[in-house]
Amino acid sequence: MFVPLGKEDVNLRDYNLLLPAISVGNVGQLAIDLIISTLNIPKVGYFYTDCLLPMVGNNPYATNQENAKELCTNAEVYALPSHKLAVLQLRSIVIKKKLKTICQALISWIKRSAFSKVILLSSCHAYQRDDTQLLGTPFRYLITPVFQKFTADVLRELGWKEMEKVSTYPGMNDNEKRLSIPGGGFTKALYEDCCLEEIHMAVVLKFCSEGDNMPDAFSLLNQVNEWLHLVEPSNGDSHPKWKAPSSWRLLFGSGLPPALF
Repeated sequence: MFVPLGKEDVNLRDYNLLLPAISVGNVGQLAIDLIISTLNIPKVGYFYTDCLLPMVGNNPYATNQENAKELCTNAEVYALPSHKLAVLQLRSIVIKKKLKTICQALISWIKRSAFSKVILLSSCHAYQRDDTQLLGTPFRYLITPVFQKFTADVLRELGWKEMEKVSTYPGMNDNEKRLSIPGGGFTKALYEDCCLEEIHMAVVLKFCSEGDNMPDAFSLLNQVNEWLHLVEPSNGDSHPKWKAPSSWRLLFGSGLPPALF
């Protein structure tokens, strides 16, 4: 359930919604951080749910001592009217056995808000690719059937590759195929529910491994920006200069104490 910060309701009709999957390397969440920080998108509310582990922390996008004291929670909504852009940031994992519930809650909010389209940023285990996925770009996309006629041609012109279906029983029966997104969290479940609900939704994901996934977040966001043009490159650059939030300085803890050497 969406809860606005103020007393007045927030009108998000015809906005584009970006949200992350809680997936391998937290790539989608890191990419959302970059969008919020770069465009300086103000917070307009939060998403109240019992499906995520509770958490609270300091403002991850602090720019001075005053706003550093602001608190953040596990699911917050940001909106930028000038871009008709809404962003949902998720900061904790889905509670076991609550996967279906969180997908239903998100779809209910998406339909009630009447978003123009929904883009899910996700990631997938690189080591579980099949032979056809080893060559070429590490990026893949999925779009719901109802969204095909509006978007499929555009994405093909950009040279994007659709997520391949893989054999259900490798080496035994290669004729039976299924969609598999290992390490993708609720990506597959939310996508399939959006297909059933006829929601204009696209998934953009990257094959990656756990580790320092900041470069993966930058590259995933550059891929999405080719399509949505959220930020235009400057000075002849091929990609925009994304602004990392202040909280990323603590992503891997502090440095090693000099006294150790």
